[in-house]
Amino acid sequence: MSEDVVARRIVVVGTGLIGTSIALAMRERGAEVLLTDRDAAALALAVELGAGAALPDGAREEPADLAVLAVPPAAVAVTLLDAQKRGLAAAYTDVASVKALPLAQAAELGCDLTTFVAGHPLAGSERSGPGAARADLFLGRPWALCATPEATPETVGVVTGLVKACGGMPVQVDAAEHDRAVALVSHGPHVVSAAVAARLTGADDVALGLSGQGVRDVTRIAASDPRLWIGILSANSAPVADVLEAVATDLAVAASLLRDGSEEAAAHVADLLLRGNAGRSRIPGKHGGDQPAYATVQVVIPDRPGELAMIFQAAGIAGVNIEDVTIEHSPGRPLGVLELSVVPEAAERLAAELRARGWSVPG
Repeated sequence: MSEDVVARRIVVVGTGLIGTSIALAMRERGAEVLLTDRDAAALALAVELGAGAALPDGAREEPADLAVLAVPPAAVAVTLLDAQKRGLAAAYTDVASVKALPLAQAAELGCDLTTFVAGHPLAGSERSGPGAARADLFLGRPWALCATPEATPETVGVVTGLVKACGGMPVQVDAAEHDRAVALVSHGPHVVSAAVAARLTGADDVALGLSGQGVRDVTRIAASDPRLWIGILSANSAPVADVLEAVATDLAVAASLLRDGSEEAAAHVADLLLRGNAGRSRIPGKHGGDQPAYATVQVVIPDRPGELAMIFQAAGIAGVNIEDVTIEHSPGRPLGVLELSVVPEAAERLAAELRARGWSVPG
């Protein structure tokens, strides 16, 4: 088994959110990064952001250590074949969120799978494009690697080295298993979020005026680029359909029971809510493992520059680590409620520090 190797020279094909974020992360590690994209504007912006230099057109370059194919699932195989014919790099990986279909297409096209390891970083944003890219996007995030038996140890080593250099956590997984998993935890939820958000298109001003954090949380990912997502869903159609059918069954049964209106029917709906609690609790916490139980400290804050920075500074003075943050805005008022998640034993200490500095902390 070859040891992990950090590529010193890489080519990134595709300067969207993921490709540019990888480029920025590797630049911070001192790697030489060359960029290419059919979208000249996206390429120019990525170069301006310091993600690397544009790959020269037509000029014969020495093969890079690694080429990262940051293209949609349907384009992975043809992009890999083209890159290998050009001798772009010694090893190749991709970042598409579907693995089985691109691998099958690559084999069918005759791509050299000894130099390719399919990959998928489980990180992203509802925003897209190089302007949303961040060098720290992958820190602590799982990064699936679906190496086929043909892949050489050297190829696996350099791709694994890329993941670790970007701060990701490599997870070796079979391609078909990966696709079923992401259908459950990513692709299916995206469609469900879109379905909820779609109901808002016909909402009146009263309903929209009553929108709270709950509907914002549920619909956040529905703001993602539909063109990108139809490609993802089409490439992973069967596993996603399985998830949506199961969710639709639960919802249809719940709707029928709610129309029934009896106490017995309500108990069955309550069972779905309890199963939801149980499923939610199984999502790993930010450090992996079980989700810890945090206490929430609420702070009423005015909407003015520097307020959040001062609150975080106060938390540091109190010796309290803030585990998570959410903000609930007050519609029509220059105020918001900041919710700070902290370990239970630190909650009162933080609340006391904030009150002493003049902030309103309920409770």
